[in-house]
Amino acid sequence: MKVFILSDIHSTHTKRWVKSLSEKGCEIFLFGLLDCDASFYADLKNVTVFNYGFTFHKNSRIYRWVFGKMLYFKSLKKIKEKIKEFRPDIVHAHYASSYGLLGALTKFHPYIVSVWGSDVYSYPQSGSIYRRLLEYTFKKADLILSTSHCMAQETSKYTDKEIGITPFGVDTELFKPSQKEGDGTFVIGNVKTLSANYGIDLLIRAFAIVCANNPEKPLKLRIVGDGPDKTKLQELSRSLGVDDRTKFVGFVDNHRLPEIYNSFDVSVSLSYKESFGVVAVEAMACGCPVVTSDADGFREVVEDGITGFIVPKGNPEAAAGAIQRFIDNPQLCHTMGAAGRERVLQLYKWDSNVQTMVDYYHSVLNCK
Repeated sequence: MKVFILSDIHSTHTKRWVKSLSEKGCEIFLFGLLDCDASFYADLKNVTVFNYGFTFHKNSRIYRWVFGKMLYFKSLKKIKEKIKEFRPDIVHAHYASSYGLLGALTKFHPYIVSVWGSDVYSYPQSGSIYRRLLEYTFKKADLILSTSHCMAQETSKYTDKEIGITPFGVDTELFKPSQKEGDGTFVIGNVKTLSANYGIDLLIRAFAIVCANNPEKPLKLRIVGDGPDKTKLQELSRSLGVDDRTKFVGFVDNHRLPEIYNSFDVSVSLSYKESFGVVAVEAMACGCPVVTSDADGFREVVEDGITGFIVPKGNPEAAAGAIQRFIDNPQLCHTMGAAGRERVLQLYKWDSNVQTMVDYYHSVLNCK
């Protein structure tokens, strides 16, 4: 089966889909717009990558919007050219509001579009023209896919078509429990981009409350990731007097994340919005219990009171209370961690998720 994929070449999500689909026997042509390092794909069998190589030279939002739209239409001719050369069975666009629109404009069928999050949660809220473009994209699609049921429900506001579910799970052979080595310190951790949407400031405030309530307890907070709010978050940590117990680890490659999760006693994610709670799935796969906000994606993947605790968005006091339950009852870490691992094996095993995608490919071809 030959699949022409339109997606961000640099994205970890794209890399995982392309690698895994090629291992399932699919021949892939990956077309990306923005200039980036494509060396990851060099050793993959049956994978061809075309990088259009566009670079934004200015950070102005207006500049990026105007030239971004020009880029779409300028690249469309090249996309059609590459489709004609590759002669795919399927064109599959990832992210409905950019690559999805381009895929729709190629007029190739069967055409599949996968929604990722902000393309349905934020993009259509920007104005009526954006909503109409999204509706157009879905109208042209032979199949629409979502990583979660909650995001499928959001997508259904813009189409009456049935939406398939392709969970973005984890490699359970890589993300698995290992022996935690420590000195008795209780470690609270988070893995996320350091930007406002992900509530890292709430986590730091919750941690300060926990520290105040446990003055004799050795506690550490590890914040893994990078992003635009790093300096602001470091300043908040200092202002709350917990900077000596807080470590900003920085960006960590995906293959090292299991080591990170296994160093946590509890993983805490307090996002305001989450279309699919992949960080909770990764933590649970490693046998690490979680505390999350009640954002849609987390409510779908976490069993409240079984694999972790779900607390109201924007409420550091509630998050601190949930963390305290693990401090007071260490056995809870083990029981909830084991339950989380079992849930991931049942629902979010990556190999099974990839096979689900392949099955959707076959189904759309059979309806051709």
